[in-house]
Amino acid sequence: MKTQTIRLILWAPLVLFLIFAGLFASGLIRPSSSTIRSKLIGQPLPEFALPAALPGRPSVSRAAFTSGKPRLLNIFASWCVPCAAESPQLLQLRQAGVEIDAIAVRDRSEDVAGFLQRWGDPYAAIGSDSDSSVQLALGSSGVPETFVIDGKGIIRHQHIGDIRPADVPDILAAVREAGR
Repeated sequence: MKTQTIRLILWAPLVLFLIFAGLFASGLIRPSSSTIRSKLIGQPLPEFALPAALPGRPSVSRAAFTSGKPRLLNIFASWCVPCAAESPQLLQLRQAGVEIDAIAVRDRSEDVAGFLQRWGDPYAAIGSDSDSSVQLALGSSGVPETFVIDGKGIIRHQHIGDIRPADVPDILAAVREAGR
């Protein structure tokens, strides 16, 4: 009986350590919130002027968002699987009359062209953000991500993640609201 008690006392610190390590690791793996909202909602777009992602296509700059008409700014990448999944919804938004500009992050021109050929092209203009500097300046934490920008260049809404069919009415409403 005494030997069993001594064994339990010897193993108790290891068991406690493993329990605490497991709790700590689960907090790192599964944080309480994975959504990182941009602090620029309600603020003007930062100044930027990106080169065109594709030869012969318009580039993207802040000036395009001050034309008086609300538009979407979609951040995507050709290597992003959820970006491909949201393509039908972006095409639907474009068909509904929403102007959409894009920023391709950490991408090559030929890969962007292949992506658009395969999944469709809803974009009026695409800028190349090869070092993600504009993406980070916007407060974007990943791809895909979409911002509703009003006609004065103010960020009115942020949609994190791929746009799913159920999200289309909300984004259309945000665009209408940004046009008021």
